[in-house]
Amino acid sequence: MNWRDYWNQDTPIYTGERHKVLHYRLIANDIIGLIPSPDAAVLDYGCGEALFADKIAAKCARLILSDAAPLVRERLNERFKINERITVLSTDDVADLPDASFDLVVVNSLVQYLSLDEFRALLKLAHDKLKDDGRLILGDIIPPDISPVTDARALLSFAWQGGFLRSALTGLARTAFSDYRKIREEVGLAQYSEEEIVDLLEDAGFRPERSLRNLGHNQARMTFVGRPAQAREIKDDLTER
Repeated sequence: MNWRDYWNQDTPIYTGERHKVLHYRLIANDIIGLIPSPDAAVLDYGCGEALFADKIAAKCARLILSDAAPLVRERLNERFKINERITVLSTDDVADLPDASFDLVVVNSLVQYLSLDEFRALLKLAHDKLKDDGRLILGDIIPPDISPVTDARALLSFAWQGGFLRSALTGLARTAFSDYRKIREEVGLAQYSEEEIVDLLEDAGFRPERSLRNLGHNQARMTFVGRPAQAREIKDDLTER
C-alpha cells in the first residue's frame, strides 16, 4: 500500500466525527482568511473531504477541489453537486486547466505524502496555474525535528478545546495499531526544514516567506507562502523606468 491507496478508503486518522468536523471547519476558516477578493479563483489541491468547502466557495468566485482519491472525489461530488461555484477534479486533471488562472492555490497537509520529485512537479504546476499576483500556500509542512509525540500533544490540546478528548485518547491508541502507522514506518513521511522549503520554492520560481501561523491546529508544523517571482521582477522594472 502507498499513501494514495491509503487515502482512497475510510481511515482512522480522525478520532471521531467531531474531530473531523472541527478539523475541516478550522482549515476552511483559515483558507477563507487567505482569499484576496470575492472575485478570486481558488484551487484547493489535495483537499481531502473538505466538509466546509461551501463556506469557502461563498467567499470567492470559483473553487476547484482537487484530490487524487476516487472515493474522496465521489463524496465531494455528492456533497457539493448543486453548488455552481465548486468543481471537483482529480489531481491529474489540474494540469489541463488554463495557466495563470488562479489567485490562490492551497496545498495543505499533502507535501509529507509526496516524494521529492512529486513535490517539485507540484511546485512547477502551481507556478504555472497562478496569476502573476497570485499566492501559493503550503500548509502543515513537517520539520525534521518534530516527533509523533509532539503531534499527539497538539491533537490532545485541540481535543481538549474541542470537547472530544476521550475519543482522541481512544483514537490515538487505535492509530498505533492501524495501517497508518504501518505505512508511515514503511514509506515514511517527508520532512523539510525551513531552509529546504525556501530553496525548493525559489527553484520553482517563487518568492518564499514563512507564515507566522500554520494552517490548522498543529503549530509545531509550518506554513509557507510563495509568490511568483516574475511579478516582483515586473514591478521592479516598472519602478526603475
